[in-house]
Amino acid sequence: MPVYRATRALMRLAAATACPTTVEGLEHLPRTGPVLLAGNHLAACDTFFLMAAVPRRLVFFGKREYFTAPGPRGRALAAYCGGLGFQPVDRRGGPAAARRFVATGATLLAGGAALAIYPEGTRSPDGRLHRGRPGTAGIALTTGAPLVPFGIAGTDLVQPIGSTLLRPHRVRIRFGRPLDYSALRHRPPRPDGAPATATLRELTTQLMHRIAELSEQPYVDTPATPPLPVPR
Repeated sequence: MPVYRATRALMRLAAATACPTTVEGLEHLPRTGPVLLAGNHLAACDTFFLMAAVPRRLVFFGKREYFTAPGPRGRALAAYCGGLGFQPVDRRGGPAAARRFVATGATLLAGGAALAIYPEGTRSPDGRLHRGRPGTAGIALTTGAPLVPFGIAGTDLVQPIGSTLLRPHRVRIRFGRPLDYSALRHRPPRPDGAPATATLRELTTQLMHRIAELSEQPYVDTPATPPLPVPR
């Protein structure tokens, strides 16, 4: 996609100059075939630094509001996100939206995609790593795809909450070894065939603790809430 390639080229330039970026553990990512990347979320620019760091094209979920904002600016944003290949997700749609999230992720991985997800569901409001939502674990348990955790550091200073411009600062991205969750896939599912709630929670907890190690953030077992507007 031209939009993706152009954005990645710009971010690679930024990662080599104004925001020197250190990347560790790329050897844990398969060069081809399905892979599920899951990590922390400190700033909107996390997505773009990941695009610059990973040689494969990544697919991301984006909140539905990116595609539904009114006016010319909203249409431009929707076109840009569509050009990047973002998959819209309804973060407030309840169980039906959660099932669509897992189904969409499973379909993408079945096509060999490299899918990147932020399990917290939103940016951290306070710099700590918060409880993960079960959708990422649901996709993993449904597909059996390699689940590679990652941790990002420094992007909250590159783009503090409320800021649109990037500020010079070092960034670090660490990819860990894929999690071994094969035993969890053999746990009895729910009557509808979906992974049991306890299984989802166990894998999610394992994943979040590994992300905390990679990002060096303190972990808190509470949901992240959308950040409050920054006074201007």
